[in-house]
Amino acid sequence: MAESTKMEVETATVTAPLPPKPTFVPLTAHEMSDGKVQFRKLSVPPNRYSPLKKAWLDIYTPIYDQMKIDIRMNLKSRKVELKTRADTPDISNLQRSADFVQAFMLGFDIPDAISLLRIDELYVESFEIKDVKTLKGEHLSRAIGRLSGKGGKTKFAIENSTKTRIVIADTRIHILGAFSNIKVARSSLCSLIMGSPAGKVYSKLRSVTARLNE
Repeated sequence: MAESTKMEVETATVTAPLPPKPTFVPLTAHEMSDGKVQFRKLSVPPNRYSPLKKAWLDIYTPIYDQMKIDIRMNLKSRKVELKTRADTPDISNLQRSADFVQAFMLGFDIPDAISLLRIDELYVESFEIKDVKTLKGEHLSRAIGRLSGKGGKTKFAIENSTKTRIVIADTRIHILGAFSNIKVARSSLCSLIMGSPAGKVYSKLRSVTARLNE
């Protein structure tokens, strides 16, 4: 009797082997959105219509071939339309492509704007001169002149030292770059708007960029 109970206890403690872990194939971007097509529509400003027409192939090729996103120009509504495809590898490609097209609309050159497709940490920040200081008439014209410098010298100096790209479109300023670099470039531009001489801004810029490069 004792032997039979012992045998029962032993058989009860022997556990059955666990089934193997299931291996799931990663979902495609198309499956993640339940097979729904996602869209982005970007308005084309009147002043960028002709440049867009000339550079269309340079914009179309990387978006269609590399990012696997469908793109077309809707002539009726004057908007660039983007949508995902069944073979789009990553859902974030749609937003990256939209950022690239938007950067071109703001006035950035194709070689600069295309970096938004390739590098994750890049952003575009925009602000107006009146956000920093309320200026009118000649004071505003002089501020815009200070930002560019003679032959664009000041703007190029800020771009090269902060590794950013700057577009000055009338009273709007657009900066393309990494977050920390945009912060330094914006600080320098704001100092120039407030009336600081270019020499003072250069020396401050040198010390800040030296700290950033350490």
